[in-house]
Amino acid sequence: MVPLRRMTLLRLLLLAAILALLLFISSLWLPQGDCGSSWQPCLALYHQTSEPPLVPEEGAEPAQAQPLKQECPGQSFQAWRLLQYLKSCLANADDVLLEPYLQSWDQLLKFMESLGTMVGFFSHKVKEKVVLIRELSLKLSLEAHGKLPPESLVLPLEADQSVRSMVEAELKAGKVNFSRRTESGCRTLLRLHRSLLWLKLLLEGLAEGPDADGQYRTPGELSRAAYMVALAPHHPWVLRQAAEFVFLALPDRRYFLQLVCVRSQREATPILRSIIDALALVHVQTQRILAEHDMLELP
Repeated sequence: MVPLRRMTLLRLLLLAAILALLLFISSLWLPQGDCGSSWQPCLALYHQTSEPPLVPEEGAEPAQAQPLKQECPGQSFQAWRLLQYLKSCLANADDVLLEPYLQSWDQLLKFMESLGTMVGFFSHKVKEKVVLIRELSLKLSLEAHGKLPPESLVLPLEADQSVRSMVEAELKAGKVNFSRRTESGCRTLLRLHRSLLWLKLLLEGLAEGPDADGQYRTPGELSRAAYMVALAPHHPWVLRQAAEFVFLALPDRRYFLQLVCVRSQREATPILRSIIDALALVHVQTQRILAEHDMLELP
């Protein structure tokens, strides 16, 4: 009985520590002052009403897709650049080019980092994976050509390096283990692949219109729903609990509109749809390559 009580107490203390740490981190990011008077992110714990309505009235012309602005001033994330890299990934109909794929992630990381310190905890882990794939792929390429890797692996990958070529090269070199965790580009790519699905589902939710009462689901609600599909089945309990606090701290919908350089949901939807379509093509192609080599459940 004593060990059981002690174990229960330890679990409660662990959960309390996680809660206290996340609340402290979030307090460093949350803005001061009136959230409604600026476009700065605030805690979004409520439904946001539509302004203006996303779905056109009966008989009205639907919103036309506007070309993405070349630069959205005052921010690091650029939607047009993300779309450009995503389209460049698919130069080969049966493959995904690796460097533009990683450049797409460079932009997605800027998107994630724009959402505040809480999301930054997760984006840091994603960034580590992007860097690792570049290093491992470059090292594998140099070894194949009989060259020693440089001390700092920061060079861009060769134009012909792709997801398929990386997978086949690592399999040939015996760098992929199907029964235990190893440091391989394939395993790391699988983790990025799951995160890409999470972001795709989140953006799909942000592109949706209001419900019958004219209310939008908050980014926090959308992110939680996407997380439960794409990432939660692969995360331990502690990480799933930490993610719940991240969802609470996400900025409101207006801030997401600002990131794609628009001020209304009606303007944002066609832009988001363009990005979502490109993300879906990259995700499907990557999924196909990983599935062909039974890599969708690498430990």
